Amino acid sequence: MIDPLAEVVALLQPSPGFAKTVVGAGRWRVQRADSGQPFYALVLEGGCTMTVDDHAPIALEPGDFLLVPAAWGVAMCSLTPPPAGRTSRPVAQADGVYRVGTPTGPTDLRMLVGHCGFDSPDAALLVSLLPRLLHVRGERRLALLVKLVGEESRAQRPAREVVLARLLEVLLIEALRFTSGTNASSGLVRGLADERLAMAIRAMHAQPTRAWTVAELAREAALSRSAFFERFNRVVGVAPMSYLLTWRMALAKRLLRQRQSRVADIAERVGYSSASTFSIAFSRHVGMTPSRYARAAMETPSTASA
Repeated sequence: MIDPLAEVVALLQPSPGFAKTVVGAGRWRVQRADSGQPFYALVLEGGCTMTVDDHAPIALEPGDFLLVPAAWGVAMCSLTPPPAGRTSRPVAQADGVYRVGTPTGPTDLRMLVGHCGFDSPDAALLVSLLPRLLHVRGERRLALLVKLVGEESRAQRPAREVVLARLLEVLLIEALRFTSGTNASSGLVRGLADERLAMAIRAMHAQPTRAWTVAELAREAALSRSAFFERFNRVVGVAPMSYLLTWRMALAKRLLRQRQSRVADIAERVGYSSASTFSIAFSRHVGMTPSRYARAAMETPSTASA
């Protein structure tokens, strides 16, 4: 059976960034600006309040896991916040541990935080299919994976980068599959958690070349056309045909980078009846023609990013 989550994560090509342990004491607040990187956090002991981008603050408890596929701003503070305007600077200690708040005495927070990267030039395109934020509570498997990522990131073992990449891929899939009882924003995860919508999503991934219509996808989901369209928009966050277009473009860009097929063949493999129709859709969605994209990928891969 086609697994849309595994397909998206594999195309994202997660790569190691950094992982560290944060301990806190007293009343403190830290803020940092990010560059759209994936961010994750796991609370081991105690608790804190975290605000990511424009999301509402979240009170994190022991065992809570937070995943943000693209973070631009992260703020954390003690459960009892300090006076307004007062911020703390993390102080590095031994073995990748950073302390915030009072510099001495017992701590009341211990957590693992980390960043990773997505090496795929289609990262922005693919991240748009994921929830903007995922909050999972009390899943021991995630805690184990995060600990393994942290340990591996601090070690200097042979094949460290390969092991980290595989661990991160498993971590992302494991986090995204915990749809029951999670606080996930709209996106692919919530769509797959909906039994009816999941049938339509899997059908699109299994047959991206098929000339799908909203009515046909509604039949896959055993819903009326209007009920399916409204439900898909609300749960996934985009219209059904917009989701299909995004997925087709991700597949097309991968094929163009591989430079093993003609544009006409790629057009057929992603569901377009002619090269010209595909070229128009690709240019409108990506901002350049398929041929130009393939040339840019050959010369300087970074210029062909999404």
